[in-house]
Amino acid sequence: MIDWVMVLLTLIKLILILGVVLTMAAYLVLAERKILARMQLRYGPNRVGPFGLLQPLADVIKLLTKEDFVPTGADKWLFMLAPGLAAVTAILSFAVVPFAPALTIFGREVPMVVCDLNVGVLYFLGLSSLAVYGVALGGWASNSKYSLLGGIRGLAQLISYELSMGLSIVPVVLHARSFSLTEIVHAQETVPFLITNPIAFFIFMVSVAAESRRVPFDLPEAENEIVAGFHTEYSGMRFGLFFVGEYINMIILGSVTTVFFLGGWHGPLLPPIVWFMLKVLAVAFFFIWMRGTLPRLRYDQLMHFGWKFLIPLALVNVLVTGAVLLALR
Repeated sequence: MIDWVMVLLTLIKLILILGVVLTMAAYLVLAERKILARMQLRYGPNRVGPFGLLQPLADVIKLLTKEDFVPTGADKWLFMLAPGLAAVTAILSFAVVPFAPALTIFGREVPMVVCDLNVGVLYFLGLSSLAVYGVALGGWASNSKYSLLGGIRGLAQLISYELSMGLSIVPVVLHARSFSLTEIVHAQETVPFLITNPIAFFIFMVSVAAESRRVPFDLPEAENEIVAGFHTEYSGMRFGLFFVGEYINMIILGSVTTVFFLGGWHGPLLPPIVWFMLKVLAVAFFFIWMRGTLPRLRYDQLMHFGWKFLIPLALVNVLVTGAVLLALR
Protein backbone atom coordinates (compact mmCIF):
# COMPACT_ATOMS: atom_id res chain seq x y z
CA MET A 1 0.00 0.00 0.00
CA ILE A 2 1.34 3.43 -0.94
CA ASP A 3 2.16 5.69 2.02
CA TRP A 4 0.88 9.02 0.61
CA VAL A 5 2.15 11.05 3.58
CA MET A 6 5.72 9.86 2.91
CA VAL A 7 5.28 10.51 -0.83
CA LEU A 8 4.12 14.08 -0.04
CA LEU A 9 7.02 14.66 2.38
CA THR A 10 9.51 13.36 -0.21
CA LEU A 11 8.06 15.70 -2.86
CA ILE A 12 8.35 18.66 -0.46
CA LYS A 13 11.99 17.69 0.25
CA LEU A 14 12.73 17.49 -3.50
CA ILE A 15 11.21 20.93 -4.20
CA LEU A 16 13.01 22.51 -1.22
CA ILE A 17 16.39 21.00 -2.17
CA LEU A 18 16.03 22.03 -5.83
CA GLY A 19 15.04 25.58 -4.84
CA VAL A 20 17.88 25.94 -2.32
CA VAL A 21 20.50 24.51 -4.70
CA LEU A 22 19.51 26.71 -7.66
CA THR A 23 19.33 29.82 -5.45
CA MET A 24 22.70 29.00 -3.91
CA ALA A 25 24.22 28.48 -7.39
CA ALA A 26 22.91 31.87 -8.56
CA TYR A 27 24.21 33.74 -5.52
CA LEU A 28 27.50 31.82 -5.51
CA VAL A 29 28.20 33.42 -8.90
CA LEU A 30 27.51 36.85 -7.38
CA ALA A 31 29.62 36.05 -4.29
CA GLU A 32 32.52 34.91 -6.47
CA ARG A 33 32.39 38.09 -8.57
CA LYS A 34 32.32 40.27 -5.45
CA ILE A 35 35.11 38.37 -3.62
CA LEU A 36 37.37 38.33 -6.70
CA ALA A 37 36.68 42.05 -7.19
CA ARG A 38 37.71 42.78 -3.60
CA MET A 39 40.89 40.71 -4.04
CA GLN A 40 41.70 42.86 -7.10
CA LEU A 41 40.76 46.17 -5.37
CA ARG A 42 37.51 46.60 -7.34
CA TYR A 43 33.87 46.86 -6.19
CA GLY A 44 32.29 44.11 -8.29
CA PRO A 45 28.60 44.10 -9.36
CA ASN A 46 26.77 46.75 -7.29
CA ARG A 47 24.31 48.46 -9.64
CA VAL A 48 21.32 46.05 -9.93
CA GLY A 49 19.23 46.20 -6.76
CA PRO A 50 20.52 46.95 -3.24
CA PHE A 51 24.20 45.91 -2.98
CA GLY A 52 23.89 44.28 -6.43
CA LEU A 53 21.67 41.50 -5.01
CA LEU A 54 19.45 41.37 -8.13
CA GLN A 55 22.43 40.85 -10.48
CA PRO A 56 21.76 37.04 -10.78
CA LEU A 57 18.19 37.81 -11.97
CA ALA A 58 19.53 40.30 -14.54
CA ASP A 59 22.04 37.67 -15.75
CA VAL A 60 19.28 35.06 -16.19
CA ILE A 61 17.11 37.50 -18.20
CA LYS A 62 20.10 38.37 -20.39
CA LEU A 63 20.92 34.71 -21.09
CA LEU A 64 17.26 33.81 -21.82
CA THR A 65 16.85 36.64 -24.33
CA LYS A 66 20.13 36.04 -26.22
CA GLU A 67 20.10 34.26 -29.58
CA ASP A 68 20.48 30.48 -29.32
CA PHE A 69 23.00 29.81 -32.11
CA VAL A 70 23.92 26.40 -33.58
CA PRO A 71 27.14 26.52 -35.67
CA THR A 72 27.22 25.27 -39.28
CA GLY A 73 28.37 21.64 -39.45
CA ALA A 74 27.61 20.96 -35.78
CA ASP A 75 25.84 17.76 -34.69
CA LYS A 76 22.62 19.56 -33.73
CA TRP A 77 21.09 17.05 -31.29
CA LEU A 78 24.30 16.29 -29.38
CA PHE A 79 25.13 20.01 -29.37
CA MET A 80 21.77 20.76 -27.74
CA LEU A 81 21.88 17.79 -25.34
CA ALA A 82 25.40 18.32 -23.90
CA PRO A 83 24.71 21.37 -21.62
CA GLY A 84 21.72 19.57 -20.06
CA LEU A 85 23.90 16.55 -19.19
CA ALA A 86 26.35 18.77 -17.31
CA ALA A 87 23.59 20.33 -15.16
CA VAL A 88 21.38 17.24 -14.61
CA THR A 89 24.18 14.91 -13.42
CA ALA A 90 25.23 17.54 -10.86
CA ILE A 91 21.65 17.96 -9.54
CA LEU A 92 21.01 14.18 -9.33
CA SER A 93 24.02 13.76 -7.02
CA PHE A 94 22.14 15.60 -4.26
CA ALA A 95 19.75 12.67 -3.89
CA VAL A 96 22.12 10.80 -1.54
CA VAL A 97 23.57 13.75 0.43
CA PRO A 98 22.26 13.86 4.06
CA PHE A 99 22.12 17.45 5.31
CA ALA A 100 20.69 16.98 8.84
CA PRO A 101 19.67 14.17 11.24
CA ALA A 102 16.22 12.61 10.81
CA LEU A 103 13.26 14.70 12.04
CA THR A 104 9.95 13.53 13.51
CA ILE A 105 7.00 15.02 11.55
CA PHE A 106 3.34 13.94 12.14
CA GLY A 107 4.67 11.11 14.32
CA ARG A 108 6.89 9.76 11.51
CA GLU A 109 10.65 9.75 11.36
CA VAL A 110 11.63 11.62 8.18
CA PRO A 111 15.28 11.28 7.05
CA MET A 112 16.82 14.55 5.85
CA VAL A 113 18.06 12.97 2.64
CA VAL A 114 16.08 12.23 -0.51
CA CYS A 115 17.25 8.61 -0.70
CA ASP A 116 19.60 7.00 1.82
CA LEU A 117 21.19 4.44 -0.54
CA ASN A 118 23.42 1.81 1.04
CA VAL A 119 25.70 2.30 -2.00
CA GLY A 120 25.62 6.10 -1.87
CA VAL A 121 29.39 6.45 -2.39
CA LEU A 122 29.23 4.37 -5.60
CA TYR A 123 26.19 6.38 -6.79
CA PHE A 124 28.12 9.64 -6.32
CA LEU A 125 31.22 8.30 -8.11
CA GLY A 126 29.09 6.99 -11.00
CA LEU A 127 27.33 10.32 -11.55
CA SER A 128 30.59 12.29 -11.31
CA SER A 129 31.96 10.05 -14.09
CA LEU A 130 28.89 10.69 -16.26
CA ALA A 131 29.33 14.47 -15.92
CA VAL A 132 32.28 14.38 -18.33
CA TYR A 133 29.96 13.34 -21.19
CA GLY A 134 28.55 16.90 -21.21
CA VAL A 135 32.05 18.32 -21.74
CA ALA A 136 33.19 15.67 -24.24
CA LEU A 137 29.97 15.72 -26.33
CA GLY A 138 29.78 19.54 -26.27
CA GLY A 139 33.37 19.76 -27.51
CA TRP A 140 32.95 17.13 -30.24
CA ALA A 141 29.52 18.23 -31.50
CA SER A 142 30.51 21.92 -31.93
CA ASN A 143 32.59 21.27 -35.10
CA SER A 144 35.33 23.58 -33.81
CA LYS A 145 38.99 22.75 -33.18
CA TYR A 146 39.05 24.84 -30.00
CA SER A 147 35.97 23.08 -28.61
CA LEU A 148 37.35 19.66 -29.56
CA LEU A 149 40.66 20.38 -27.81
CA GLY A 150 38.75 21.55 -24.71
CA GLY A 151 36.60 18.39 -24.73
CA ILE A 152 39.65 16.11 -25.04
CA ARG A 153 41.44 17.97 -22.25
CA GLY A 154 38.38 17.69 -19.99
CA LEU A 155 38.04 13.94 -20.70
CA ALA A 156 41.73 13.20 -19.99
CA GLN A 157 41.67 15.36 -16.85
CA LEU A 158 38.58 13.71 -15.42
CA ILE A 159 39.83 10.16 -16.09
CA SER A 160 43.16 11.00 -14.39
CA TYR A 161 41.75 12.63 -11.27
CA GLU A 162 38.70 10.37 -10.91
CA LEU A 163 41.08 7.56 -9.93
CA SER A 164 42.76 9.51 -7.15
CA MET A 165 39.39 10.81 -5.92
CA GLY A 166 37.97 7.28 -5.71
CA LEU A 167 41.10 6.01 -3.92
CA SER A 168 40.96 8.88 -1.41
CA ILE A 169 37.42 7.82 -0.39
CA VAL A 170 38.47 4.19 0.29
CA PRO A 171 39.99 5.03 3.75
CA VAL A 172 36.72 6.83 4.63
CA VAL A 173 34.72 3.72 3.75
CA LEU A 174 37.17 1.55 5.72
CA HIS A 175 36.75 3.76 8.82
CA ALA A 176 32.94 3.97 8.56
CA ARG A 177 32.52 0.34 7.33
CA SER A 178 29.68 1.49 5.09
CA PHE A 179 28.99 2.95 1.63
CA SER A 180 26.02 4.92 3.00
CA LEU A 181 26.70 8.66 3.30
CA THR A 182 24.45 8.86 6.38
CA GLU A 183 26.46 6.12 8.12
CA ILE A 184 29.70 7.92 7.18
CA VAL A 185 28.43 11.09 8.93
CA HIS A 186 27.38 9.07 12.01
CA ALA A 187 30.91 7.57 12.14
CA GLN A 188 32.31 11.12 12.57
CA GLU A 189 30.15 12.02 15.58
CA THR A 190 33.21 12.52 17.83
CA VAL A 191 36.14 13.12 15.43
CA PRO A 192 35.89 14.12 11.72
CA PHE A 193 37.90 12.07 9.23
CA LEU A 194 39.85 15.25 8.37
CA ILE A 195 41.70 14.71 11.69
CA THR A 196 42.12 10.94 11.48
CA ASN A 197 43.18 10.88 7.80
CA PRO A 198 44.49 14.29 6.62
CA ILE A 199 46.33 12.75 3.63
CA ALA A 200 43.06 11.38 2.21
CA PHE A 201 41.50 14.83 2.72
CA PHE A 202 44.37 16.51 0.83
CA ILE A 203 44.11 14.05 -2.09
CA PHE A 204 40.32 14.43 -2.19
CA MET A 205 40.44 18.24 -2.22
CA VAL A 206 43.00 18.35 -5.05
CA SER A 207 41.01 15.77 -7.03
CA VAL A 208 37.65 17.55 -6.67
CA ALA A 209 39.29 20.86 -7.64
CA ALA A 210 40.56 19.16 -10.81
CA GLU A 211 37.16 17.54 -11.40
CA SER A 212 35.39 20.90 -11.08
CA ARG A 213 37.68 22.26 -13.87
CA ARG A 214 38.43 25.40 -11.90
CA VAL A 215 41.71 27.30 -11.47
CA PRO A 216 44.43 26.00 -11.32
CA PHE A 217 42.90 23.04 -13.22
CA ASP A 218 40.79 24.99 -15.76
CA LEU A 219 42.66 23.71 -18.83
CA PRO A 220 39.51 22.49 -20.68
CA GLU A 221 38.45 26.16 -21.01
CA ALA A 222 41.81 27.98 -20.85
CA GLU A 223 40.83 31.31 -22.47
CA ASN A 224 44.30 32.40 -23.59
CA GLU A 225 45.04 29.02 -25.22
CA ILE A 226 41.80 27.64 -26.70
CA VAL A 227 39.35 30.62 -26.52
CA ALA A 228 36.82 29.06 -24.09
CA GLY A 229 37.39 25.35 -24.78
CA PHE A 230 34.39 23.03 -24.96
CA HIS A 231 31.79 25.85 -24.68
CA THR A 232 33.37 28.24 -27.23
CA GLU A 233 30.44 27.88 -29.66
CA TYR A 234 27.65 28.02 -27.08
CA SER A 235 25.46 31.08 -26.49
CA GLY A 236 22.30 32.07 -24.64
CA MET A 237 20.79 29.71 -22.08
CA ARG A 238 22.77 26.69 -23.34
CA PHE A 239 25.96 28.47 -22.28
CA GLY A 240 24.07 29.35 -19.08
CA LEU A 241 23.41 25.65 -18.41
CA PHE A 242 27.16 24.90 -18.54
CA PHE A 243 27.68 27.86 -16.22
CA VAL A 244 24.95 26.77 -13.76
CA GLY A 245 26.25 23.18 -13.90
CA GLU A 246 29.71 24.37 -12.83
CA TYR A 247 28.36 26.17 -9.76
CA ILE A 248 25.93 23.37 -8.82
CA ASN A 249 28.91 21.04 -9.12
CA MET A 250 30.81 23.30 -6.72
CA ILE A 251 27.97 22.99 -4.18
CA ILE A 252 27.74 19.19 -4.51
CA LEU A 253 31.53 18.85 -4.16
CA GLY A 254 31.38 21.08 -1.05
CA SER A 255 28.55 18.89 0.30
CA VAL A 256 30.36 15.58 -0.22
CA THR A 257 33.58 17.04 1.23
CA THR A 258 31.52 17.99 4.31
CA VAL A 259 30.02 14.51 4.49
CA PHE A 260 33.26 12.56 3.90
CA PHE A 261 35.75 14.59 5.95
CA LEU A 262 34.23 17.51 7.92
CA GLY A 263 31.77 15.60 10.11
CA GLY A 264 28.61 16.43 8.13
CA TRP A 265 26.02 18.25 10.26
CA HIS A 266 27.86 17.62 13.58
CA GLY A 267 28.96 20.69 15.56
CA PRO A 268 28.36 22.46 18.89
CA LEU A 269 25.65 25.02 19.79
CA LEU A 270 24.23 25.80 16.33
CA PRO A 271 21.46 23.70 14.68
CA PRO A 272 22.78 20.79 12.52
CA ILE A 273 21.53 22.28 9.21
CA VAL A 274 23.39 25.54 9.96
CA TRP A 275 26.64 23.65 10.58
CA PHE A 276 26.18 21.74 7.31
CA MET A 277 25.58 24.94 5.31
CA LEU A 278 28.53 26.74 6.95
CA LYS A 279 30.89 23.89 6.05
CA VAL A 280 29.63 23.73 2.43
CA LEU A 281 30.08 27.51 2.06
CA ALA A 282 33.59 27.28 3.56
CA VAL A 283 34.58 24.74 0.88
CA ALA A 284 33.01 26.95 -1.82
CA PHE A 285 35.00 29.94 -0.50
CA PHE A 286 38.17 27.81 -0.73
CA PHE A 287 37.46 27.19 -4.45
CA ILE A 288 36.88 30.94 -5.02
CA TRP A 289 40.08 31.82 -3.11
CA MET A 290 42.07 29.38 -5.32
CA ARG A 291 40.70 31.07 -8.44
CA GLY A 292 41.85 34.47 -7.23
CA THR A 293 45.25 33.29 -6.01
CA LEU A 294 46.80 30.41 -7.96
CA PRO A 295 48.12 30.38 -11.56
CA ARG A 296 46.95 27.81 -14.12
CA LEU A 297 49.08 24.66 -14.43
CA ARG A 298 50.59 23.57 -17.76
CA TYR A 299 48.91 20.50 -19.25
CA ASP A 300 52.01 18.26 -18.81
CA GLN A 301 52.33 19.42 -15.18
CA LEU A 302 48.67 18.54 -14.59
CA MET A 303 49.09 15.00 -15.97
CA HIS A 304 52.40 14.34 -14.21
CA PHE A 305 51.01 15.57 -10.87
CA GLY A 306 48.00 13.27 -11.16
CA TRP A 307 49.64 10.05 -12.40
CA LYS A 308 53.12 10.30 -10.81
CA PHE A 309 52.30 11.81 -7.41
CA LEU A 310 48.62 11.82 -6.46
CA ILE A 311 47.63 8.27 -7.50
CA PRO A 312 50.73 6.57 -5.94
CA LEU A 313 50.20 8.61 -2.74
CA ALA A 314 46.52 7.58 -2.65
CA LEU A 315 47.44 3.89 -3.09
CA VAL A 316 50.01 4.04 -0.26
CA ASN A 317 47.44 5.80 1.95
CA VAL A 318 44.89 3.02 1.34
CA LEU A 319 47.46 0.34 2.26
CA VAL A 320 48.61 2.19 5.42
CA THR A 321 45.04 2.90 6.57
CA GLY A 322 44.05 -0.74 6.00
CA ALA A 323 47.10 -1.97 7.93
CA VAL A 324 46.45 0.41 10.86
CA LEU A 325 42.77 -0.54 11.10
CA LEU A 326 43.70 -4.24 10.96
CA ALA A 327 46.27 -3.78 13.72
CA LEU A 328 43.72 -1.95 15.92
CA ARG A 329 41.06 -4.70 15.69
